[in-house]
Amino acid sequence: MRIRDGSEPRYLVVGRIVAPWGVRGEVKVTLETDFPERFERLKRVYLGEKATSFVLERSQLHKGHALLKLGGCDDRDAAEKLRGQLVQIPIEEAMPLGEDEYYVYQVVGLDVWTTEGEHLGRVSEVLFTGANDVYVVQGEKGEILIPAVEDVVLEVDLAGGRLTVELMEGLI
Repeated sequence: MRIRDGSEPRYLVVGRIVAPWGVRGEVKVTLETDFPERFERLKRVYLGEKATSFVLERSQLHKGHALLKLGGCDDRDAAEKLRGQLVQIPIEEAMPLGEDEYYVYQVVGLDVWTTEGEHLGRVSEVLFTGANDVYVVQGEKGEILIPAVEDVVLEVDLAGGRLTVELMEGLI
């Protein structure tokens, strides 16, 4: 998500705590990253809106989730209090992406224009469908779902805050 002044956020969301795990304070994290192996290298994570810092004592991947042991979280009750918290890392620690790859925060908030010059609205959300991502665009015509494929998304101009699309028949 973009900050109103157009700057990048300070933290990147990599997961969300969904439940305690066991009785020793571990937490189960739903992954919101394409790079789950990053947890093996992390020394610290930041939780919630205030980005409270926690030492990452231990991590492991388990059935599509991450299991984390955070410093100071030593029993199930402490872990339960963290349920729902976003797990974040400093934006500087984000994995480098390839050409034509973007983080969600870079795309959300972009204005969407057709090649004919029609303003469709703004990207409000990115859906992960498996086959390809889908940009949810909110505009005057309501909600439009734009598949994030190169035949449809022709240009992503981060500096200009703009996404240019070639609409396929039936999209709106």
